[in-house]
Amino acid sequence: MDAVSGLLTGPRAQGAFLLRSVLRAPWAMRIDDGAPLTAMTVLRGSAWVLPADGAATPVGPGDVALLRGPRPYTVADDPATPPQVVVGPGQVCTPLDPAGTTTRMTTLGLRTWGNDAGGGTVLLTGTYPAPGEVGSRLVRALPELAVVPGDESTRALAGLLAAELAREAPGQSAVLDRLLDVTLVSALRAWFDRPDARAPAWYSAHGDPVVGPALALLHAQPAHPWTVASLAAEVGVARATLARRFPALVGEPPLTYLTGWRIALATDLLRDPDLTLAAIARRVGYASPFALSAAVKRVTGASPAEHPARRRPVRR
Repeated sequence: MDAVSGLLTGPRAQGAFLLRSVLRAPWAMRIDDGAPLTAMTVLRGSAWVLPADGAATPVGPGDVALLRGPRPYTVADDPATPPQVVVGPGQVCTPLDPAGTTTRMTTLGLRTWGNDAGGGTVLLTGTYPAPGEVGSRLVRALPELAVVPGDESTRALAGLLAAELAREAPGQSAVLDRLLDVTLVSALRAWFDRPDARAPAWYSAHGDPVVGPALALLHAQPAHPWTVASLAAEVGVARATLARRFPALVGEPPLTYLTGWRIALATDLLRDPDLTLAAIARRVGYASPFALSAAVKRVTGASPAEHPARRRPVRR
């Protein structure tokens, strides 16, 4: 397993906010929801994204815009169009023109809203309320706005997501969450594969014939009692080779990286109130709940019991 796969196999979107927007120009929306991550795809037409800082950026059909929060941004048909609504926390929409001199945004059907059911622009928006620590390892490396050009894959995903947004069937929320995950991971891979992208060192190192397999082993088996020697033996190189090459490409030694990965996984698993500290400790390679608690507090500054997702006393 690599770090990108962790976005799908680790904690994933759960009840993410997904919406289809149908819009006729002029239109503009100021997004101030504080969400840590949003993925927006243009299904039809075009849009401009105006981040808190920086130039307005066009987004065309099939393009995927990744927006890293929590700072606000504006999405509009034209950079000069003033916002008509503000979307705040909890996706609460407040009109900026109560007198109604501009076309109102309103519900247009299942998971659909906008100012005209026949509008020429259709946006698909998915918002992650909390991407989790595993996902944050990639998200933190993104700029506030990253636009991934559309291709056959992104257009196919957009079409499938649009079709599912219009359906209501058993398990629909889970289907939409998974489609959003696939859209996000596809866009992240495309973005970080760009020569001008500032991909994390550990992401780029996955292509190395020595460090790549070592990273895959650490991600796939975090509970294994790894040493540099045992990891090198599994990869098929000398211990000295791995000890030298790993920090040169990743920026830290193998076991330091492993600790960070274990804590990231544990922090995400703490979101599940049905998992005991003992169970989480076993999954990520700690001998006891006490050892896990000490490691989490040392790295994050807070004990597992202080994690905001732990809604009830921890069972040991």
